[in-house]
Amino acid sequence: MSKIGYIRVSTEHQETARQQEIMCSYQVDRIFSEKLSGANTDRPQLRAMLDYVCEGDTLYVESISRLGRSTKDLLNIIDTLTEKGVTLVSHKENIDTDSPAGKFMLTVFAALSQLEREQLKQRQREGIEIAKAQGKYTGRKPIEIDWEKFGKLYTDWKSKNITGRDFMRRMDLSVNTFYRRLHEYESRNNLVPFANLDRT
Repeated sequence: MSKIGYIRVSTEHQETARQQEIMCSYQVDRIFSEKLSGANTDRPQLRAMLDYVCEGDTLYVESISRLGRSTKDLLNIIDTLTEKGVTLVSHKENIDTDSPAGKFMLTVFAALSQLEREQLKQRQREGIEIAKAQGKYTGRKPIEIDWEKFGKLYTDWKSKNITGRDFMRRMDLSVNTFYRRLHEYESRNNLVPFANLDRT
């Protein structure tokens, strides 16, 4: 069981000293640090950290915003940590997912995220109805896929180096879209489908 620290600032000009001090106070065994925006999860050190941590480890962050800015990204990361059996400790929010209070906070985050998604879907439905009434609705455009990246991740997933959830997150695909694209990729490359395997 290891103590892992993750540090992030948004630009090269920002200092990580304060976060370093916090990590020292927790006596972490290893730190993953980077200077990149948290607007998306395509960050090398974040990916390396998520690949590195394993069951029984504890991940320490200065605040949950260091992991991700959007609720969606944050919950995806927390899902990955939970799936791997990793405890999350956030210094600023005083969250420890190994405690009842910490688990409750995550439940609140999940509920807010669900509410946000439902409201977005409602607005989309209303917008589509208005567009249809005005004769402007042409349907949803297909999601463009980087098949080269998909193929590399497919190989990693097939080799069990990453989970299905990691695969979806890195391609930024929903579960349904992921499985459609997976079937398409396997068909076009004459691959035997992993129909009976746990993909997550």
